[in-house]
Formats: sequence, C-alpha cells, structure tokens
Amino acid sequence: MSTPVHDAAPGQLSHRQIMTVLSGLMLGMLLAALDQTIMASAMKTIADQLHGQTIQAWATTAYLITATISTPLYGKLSDIYGRKPMYLTAISVFLAGSVLSGIAGSMYELAAYRAVQGLGAGGLMSLALAIIADMVSPRERSKYQGYFMGIWGLSSVAGPVVGGFFAGLQTFAGFAGWRWVFLINIPIALVALVVVARFLNVPHKRVDHRVDYWGAAALTVGLVPLLVVAEQGREWGWASGRSLLMYAVGVLGLAAFVLVERRMGDEALLPLRLFRRPTFALANVVNFIMGVGMFGMMMSLPLYLQIVKGATPTESGLMTLPMTVGILGAAMGSGAVISKTGRYKVFPVVGLGVLAAAMFLFATIGVDTPLWQSMAIMFLAGIGLGLNMQTLVLVIQNDVPVKDMGVATSSAAFFRSIGGTVGTAVFLSILFSIVGDRIAGAFAAVRTDPAFLAAAAQNPQFAGGAGGIDLNNTEFLSTIDPVLARPVLSGFASSLDTVFLVGGLVTVVAFALIWFLKEVPLSTKSGIQRAADEDAAEPVPAVVH
Repeated sequence: MSTPVHDAAPGQLSHRQIMTVLSGLMLGMLLAALDQTIMASAMKTIADQLHGQTIQAWATTAYLITATISTPLYGKLSDIYGRKPMYLTAISVFLAGSVLSGIAGSMYELAAYRAVQGLGAGGLMSLALAIIADMVSPRERSKYQGYFMGIWGLSSVAGPVVGGFFAGLQTFAGFAGWRWVFLINIPIALVALVVVARFLNVPHKRVDHRVDYWGAAALTVGLVPLLVVAEQGREWGWASGRSLLMYAVGVLGLAAFVLVERRMGDEALLPLRLFRRPTFALANVVNFIMGVGMFGMMMSLPLYLQIVKGATPTESGLMTLPMTVGILGAAMGSGAVISKTGRYKVFPVVGLGVLAAAMFLFATIGVDTPLWQSMAIMFLAGIGLGLNMQTLVLVIQNDVPVKDMGVATSSAAFFRSIGGTVGTAVFLSILFSIVGDRIAGAFAAVRTDPAFLAAAAQNPQFAGGAGGIDLNNTEFLSTIDPVLARPVLSGFASSLDTVFLVGGLVTVVAFALIWFLKEVPLSTKSGIQRAADEDAAEPVPAVVH
C-alpha cells in the first residue's frame, strides 16, 4: 500500500510522508545525474569508436538543447496536469532515449538519440525540485535537498567509474562495452517508474492555464541556430554565410519568443512579470553564467586527464572524486547552516569567488603538473559549486508566489542548462579551434631536438610535424614514442589552459553580480501551506437565491 500522502492535512506533511515521496524523486533524479557523469569519462572512448572526436560536442549539445527547451514546458504542464503524470512522462521518454543511444551507429546518430534523452531529462531535475517545494518550506528545504546532493554525490562517484569500466571493455553481454553507458539506464528507469507510480501522490490543485506551445516553438527557433553555430562556427567560419544565417534566425526566434511571452501574460512559458522581481532575475542571470563555466570545466577535465595525463576512463573518473567530496561537503554544510539561521547570501558570494579562483588555477596546469595539484584544485572547484547549486534554486523558489512554483523552479534549471549548453559548445569550439596551431607550435619548438629527430626517423609520419595527426581518434598517443607524443600533449594542455582561463573570466562576472543579490527572509511555510492560505483568503462568491 502506498503512503496516503494525499490524505494528509494541508498544514504539514510528516517526515515519513516526505521521505516516501522523496524516495521516488531520488530514483528519477539518479537517472539524470548518473547520465551526465557517466558520459564524461566515457566520451573519449565513444568518440574514438564512432570516429568523431572533433564533433563529440554534438552528443552533449543535442542533449542539453532538448533538455533546456523542455524544462520550462514541464514546469508549465505540471502546474496544469500535476507533477506525477509529468514526472512519469519524463522517465519514460528518458528510457526510450537511452535504448536508442545504446544502439547508435555514428556520432550523428548518437547526437539525435541523446536529444531524445534530453527531452526526458528536462523534467527529471526541475520537477523533483518543484515537488519538494510543494511539500517543504524554504527554511527547512535545505535539509531535504541534502538527500538530492547525496544522489549527485553517488552519481559523481559511481558515474565516472561505471562509465570508465564499460568504456574499457571490448564487449559485455553481447554488446560493445561503451554501449552499456546508456543501456545501464534501462533497469534504473524501470524501477523508477514503478516506485514513482506507486508512491508519488502529492496533493495537486489544477491551474487552468493554456499551454504556451507557440512560446516553446519560438524558443526552439531562437536557441537551436545559435547553439549550432557555436558548435560549427570554427568549421564554417564565424563570418561565413551559414553562420550569419544562424545568427539572424536565432535573433529573430528570440525576439518572437519575447513577443509571444508578452502577449500570453500569465499563460506564458516563462511569464515576463517574474523578471520584474529583482531577486528572481538576478539569481537566474547568475545561474546562466555559472552554468557556462561549470559545464565547460566538467567537459574539459576528463579530456585533460585522459589525453594529457594518459589516464584510462575509469582512472579519470576516480581522479575527479575530490570535486565530488567538495560539492557534497559544501552543499550539505551550507544547507544545515541555512536551515538553522535562515541566512544564505554569504554562500553564493563565497562559492563563486572560490569557483573563479579554481578556474584560474586550472589554467596553469600542464603536462608535468603533479596529479595531487590538479586534484586539490578539483576539491576547491567542488566547494565553489556546492555552495551555489541548491542555494540559488532556494532563492528563486522563495521569491515567487506559490502559483508560479513550477514555472519558477523550471526557470532555474532552464537558465543553468542554457549556460551549460553554451559553455559546452563554445568551450569545445575554442579547444578544437586552437589545438591544431598549439600542437604545430609545440612540434616547431622541438624540430631541432636530437631525441625528436631520432624518434621521427623511426616514425616518418611525424617528420612533418602536426600535419599527419588525426585528432578524431587519439588512441595513437598511448602507443607511440613518448618523445613524439610530447608535442601533442603540450598542445592539448596549452589549449585546455586557454579554455579554463576563459571559464575563469566568465565566472568572475557572476561573482561581481551576486553581490547585488538582496537577501529576502526565508518563508517558514511549504508550498502546500501557502496554497491553503491563498485558498482561504479568496473571497467566497455570493449565492443568489
């Protein structure tokens, strides 16, 4: 029998009732969290197997595009139809995308199937946070969000290790090892469907809104071309005809989106009136900027560990454990303090400062940097992220009326996802735009070195420098003479330093903005309690006899 959450008094849910619902949410969130971390350590192997190292950003960008666009739509639909049916829909779509990704035959096919996964992932994170907001007051919410951070911690530890394990296998149960990076989602999703269907019974009062499909369409037209040119600009030329066309379509799409949202008013996918609230607007701007730096960093670190340091996928996953420890410790520690004191502004201020410092430190690492130094910087970056991730969501939820809780919560995930999409596409574009020249420069620097000349004599394809190197598959680095590999590694390390430097500068902008955040006292009432108060305050229509 499921716990009768729907029969609880509107004033307060018990801890047991909250934990029952939370168990279903955590399984759904595990799907989204595990998918992001399991990909990071396996991406190099997958790209090598599908011969698409230089276009690997498509697999991540496609996922992030669809997850980003679907996130606010899930928020609006959950306000209308309820959180439970939309959460079950999100899990089902994610499951279908996982199956398709597991049978992909090329990098472009994988990108298309990852886009299906993203359509499901857009609801897994935002709806879980909205449901918790319905049940728990902002003042107490940070304690329960600690369980979500535990899921992130579990996936951060297990994801890279499991991803690296499967990526390192030739075959497993009749499939290529890397395919299990996606197929492993199937049993988790099936269990999540059963648990959520049985236990997720949160009170819901239908809000009679129209669904802003025109807004969703305009947002798609606006975002997709801009993200495509961010990925393909280095190939097409940033001022080429195709790039200019993408800029124009994207700007027109975003302009149309604003016009549609203004016309739709309260029915809008993202009601513009919310952006007149300074706290809501500023927190989402910071969310976006932090997403740019965070996702760019998380995509770059595995490349550094696997290409430059020669780690296996499994080893690179284990090497990122200090970041996980930093995120968990900072998030749970700050959550306990917020719950006790009700104060929160200090955490994003300190967190963004620490994250910016970590990014600049990453910009100094190279081929010979000891691993312990890189791992210490990862721990620092984890602290910065942990102090921000849930605190900014809490700030946004606390600032809006209860009727906008679904839309507001999805907006936090939406802007961070947009930032992540931009960060991944732009940072990898920067990397692969400059890495060829950096490798060529490194070869030029050693051209007269006797050791290099002797090694090149045994491997004539390297005699001409970087010209004969195919960066779509970097497996050759583990088998060639270390003297010949050194210029390639130096070129990659130098290029990644530039990426981290850009990320640091971006994070400094967020650090400067967060000082303007006004600290609003945290409410002591849950979304259910606030909704009950609003219902009680509504005037009763007069009965005419």
